[in-house]
Amino acid sequence: MTKILLKIFVKNYKDINNPEVRTKTGNLASWTGILLNLILVVGKVVGGLIAGSVSVVADGLNNLMDAAGSVITLIGFKLSSKKADKEHPFGHGRYEYIAGLAVAVLVLIVGIELGKSSISKILYPTGVSYGLPTLLILIVSILIKIWMGYFSNTLGKRIKSTALTAVAVDSRNDVIATAAVFITALISKFFDVNLDGLAGLGVAIFIIYNGIILIQETLSPILGESPSQDVVDEITKKITSHKCVLGIHDLIIHDYGPGKQYASAHVELSSKLDPVVSHDLIDKIEKQLLEENNIHIVIHYDPVEEDM
Repeated sequence: MTKILLKIFVKNYKDINNPEVRTKTGNLASWTGILLNLILVVGKVVGGLIAGSVSVVADGLNNLMDAAGSVITLIGFKLSSKKADKEHPFGHGRYEYIAGLAVAVLVLIVGIELGKSSISKILYPTGVSYGLPTLLILIVSILIKIWMGYFSNTLGKRIKSTALTAVAVDSRNDVIATAAVFITALISKFFDVNLDGLAGLGVAIFIIYNGIILIQETLSPILGESPSQDVVDEITKKITSHKCVLGIHDLIIHDYGPGKQYASAHVELSSKLDPVVSHDLIDKIEKQLLEENNIHIVIHYDPVEEDM
């Protein structure tokens, strides 16, 4: 299903290094999230009101926040695709990180609000009556969220998007939360025990915990985290694969958003080489990393004695 949607809505979807393809892939994930979450909102709120269940209604409002999160992600992809300008010479890629952080904050807010409603339900319990339509809505919601989690995670890994990864984690949380509400509904229906408030509180604590984790994960690249070892190894491997290169040091990598990495390095070449040859080799390495890995690198030439 994921590949079918990519083929329909994203031209040349396999060219993930193409900024336009990347933006369209992110837009596809965002619009899909908005549509499906709004459907779930209507179903759960209606079903929850009919049953008189605060946990089902709260779960529906959680999906409303998910839809809002998808809108934020959509805006993030739109802003991050803007070309570099005088004020932002390295582009606007970090907008996507900010969008991911905004989604994480929304998750935390939903958890807090759900917790407050659930505590109120525990202190002042009201009757709950779960019918077949409400139970079916919860089952369908679980199935949809399982697919959405897989969908967002697949596209997130494909284009290396922290925003989509945050959405995927949130979808996984929704599956667990809705499953807890469903189990509680079954217990209430068949054993005449009102666990609606307790179920809502348990879900709220789970959502708050994951919201905090998500904030930490999405905030890290904004602050400037260490580059992944895979990226460091890939750059080192590409540079040292040229037989004239004697060594590499002082590799620095700056992240200005997914797919927007800039780097600098000192490359050691024999002092006996013709300076023109050395310069051409450095140009070749810089061009190779840009074309094959989409990494803008500036290399400083260090002439050294080969016996050193």
